[in-house]
Amino acid sequence: MSYEHLDIDNQLCFALYASSKAVIKSYKPLLDELGITYTQYITLLVLWKEDNITVKELGKKLYLDSGTLTPVLKRLESMDIIQRIRASQDERNVYVKLTDKGIAMKDKASKIPGKMFCSTGLSLDEVSGLREKLKFLLNNLQ
Repeated sequence: MSYEHLDIDNQLCFALYASSKAVIKSYKPLLDELGITYTQYITLLVLWKEDNITVKELGKKLYLDSGTLTPVLKRLESMDIIQRIRASQDERNVYVKLTDKGIAMKDKASKIPGKMFCSTGLSLDEVSGLREKLKFLLNNLQ
């Protein structure tokens, strides 16, 4: 019986895992300039597109549970980048809103996607195609 299908180099999951780690590592020096982590960065990406959303909505968009997201939000709040506001009509809902500092960070961060694109060695069409295939994979696995 052949066990070639168990070779780590033949595993899609490992290729995705290792690539994800390498991509996040590549972001680190760029995000260090802003003083934020990768998880804080993707949180801000959501808020720069849609500010003043609930923690629940934010977690859903980021595929993060509250146990992972809460410390990220606490740290961003302590850095005066976001504020968390409890809804007056239903105190179970907490909204996340960018501060002026958080809004201003968007300009500094705007150069990051271009720098990351250049580091991939892929063409724009290849990056777009890969992103669409990964979205398709994610959708199928859910």
